[in-house]
Amino acid sequence: MGNDTHLRNKRREGYDGTGAGAITPDGCAVEVWTRLPVGDAPDVIEAAVPPGARILELGCGVGRMTHPLVERGFAVTAVDESAEMLARVREGVRTVRSPIERLDLGERFDVVVLASFLVHAGDPAVRQGLLETCRRHVAEDGCVLVQREGEDWHRNVPRESRIAGTDGVARIVSATPVGSGVNSVHAEYVFPDGTWTQTFLSRPLSTEAFEQALADAGLRVETYLTEDRTWVRARPAG
Repeated sequence: MGNDTHLRNKRREGYDGTGAGAITPDGCAVEVWTRLPVGDAPDVIEAAVPPGARILELGCGVGRMTHPLVERGFAVTAVDESAEMLARVREGVRTVRSPIERLDLGERFDVVVLASFLVHAGDPAVRQGLLETCRRHVAEDGCVLVQREGEDWHRNVPRESRIAGTDGVARIVSATPVGSGVNSVHAEYVFPDGTWTQTFLSRPLSTEAFEQALADAGLRVETYLTEDRTWVRARPAG
């Protein structure tokens, strides 16, 4: 049991987190993610895909998007590498514990969702692994929905915002270059009963670099779904 816990909580290089409760390999505090609102993501997804679609959600976390999508009639398979995150996904939802870049279910889905800015992984090999997982699991007539960072996300620092529905504040404290086009981003989540931090690596991608990364994985951008171009629908290429 001790060895399993150690492996479960081992940090990815360049990633860390602090605060009460479990911290995932990429530095996320499980307790924080249970408190963060889902925003308009379920609305964006629902508007972009067929009713009742089979959805593969990569990096589901505690189920913030999973639960509203299930409630809207979608059949969701929720994937995360953190057992502590998956433990918060409600009973009855199909869950799979795996690093996304190594996932191979031998199945195809109507929709594959890669949200939470995961496409900006600092390691290009990991990023391509994520996108190749998307391509491997999407039906030939299906689509992949990807969430990108905003264009000024790394320049507009420090910044903070109230966390809707709570007494908490989220801060992006810094985005510090650490070489080869990668920034080390430091975030804080401050609530009346505690403070949590996360440090992670993020690689800003121009539109051209983003679209090329998808193309390298056998995907093509079909349309940008939101005015800020942070949500994208892609299709299998060819």
